[in-house]
Amino acid sequence: MLLFLLLPVTAMGQQGLIVNELLFNPVPGGADWVELYNNSDSPANLADVRLVRWVGDSLGRFYTLDSAVVAPHDYVVLTTDAAAVAANHRVQWPSKVLQVAAMPAYNDASGTVIVALADSTIIDRLDYTAAMHSPLLRDPEGVSLERRSPNRPTQEASNWFSASSTSGYGTPGYVNSQSTEFLFVENSFTLEPEIFSPDGDGYNDQLDITYQLDAADLAANITIYDAVGRRVRLLARGALLGSHGVLTWNGLDDKGLRCRPGNYVVIVEAYNTEGRTQVLRRVVALALN
Repeated sequence: MLLFLLLPVTAMGQQGLIVNELLFNPVPGGADWVELYNNSDSPANLADVRLVRWVGDSLGRFYTLDSAVVAPHDYVVLTTDAAAVAANHRVQWPSKVLQVAAMPAYNDASGTVIVALADSTIIDRLDYTAAMHSPLLRDPEGVSLERRSPNRPTQEASNWFSASSTSGYGTPGYVNSQSTEFLFVENSFTLEPEIFSPDGDGYNDQLDITYQLDAADLAANITIYDAVGRRVRLLARGALLGSHGVLTWNGLDDKGLRCRPGNYVVIVEAYNTEGRTQVLRRVVALALN
């Protein structure tokens, strides 16, 4: 039973299974993987779905998947090595990582991802290049390319961006770190608790820096200073942020020594690909019992 999958070519990428994330330049010993998202209100059966090798200007070899069912608005990750995906990324739901016998090889510089039916009807297509990664990224090896919105065209280059460093450079099987579907109205960084005590008693032992951003192309330096302006900890340097995430400070300085009780200033310097910056300053208190 094909359910909703018999889509006309003119509708490809607008509903049903769409390409949502791609790792085409894995670390040594890693593996390529493709994440599909079921952007519909009906379950999708993969039995008649294929990944297809693109050769020149035509469809090449068809790669069979499985009879697994993808729930509405859910994800499936396709790879030839599920263990490698788990070893190099945070896999929250291993059942969503489907190991297949074979799949197309995706070139590190550029390539094409084709999702089609067995009858050659194309469901979705992504022509990618390494240039679609963030220019703030020093090395794209091991970093996935994430779709920002399922409701914008797959082939729209601006709809893709590098997975954030705070997500582990990939989100196989769950919401993308660069998703614009889960943004708040304005940029915000929340520091909690305002008074924390890293004494190991299990209560307020660390400072959580939670961020929710309306721009997904930001990187940040996060530095912590003591009350007289001396730097005690460089918490992040050039960290590529996603639309949401959490960074933590355990009360230790750059040498791994416990900081003294007192007030500390947390400075977040965020910047985007256009060179614009925004600086946030927050004061927190470190207390020890």
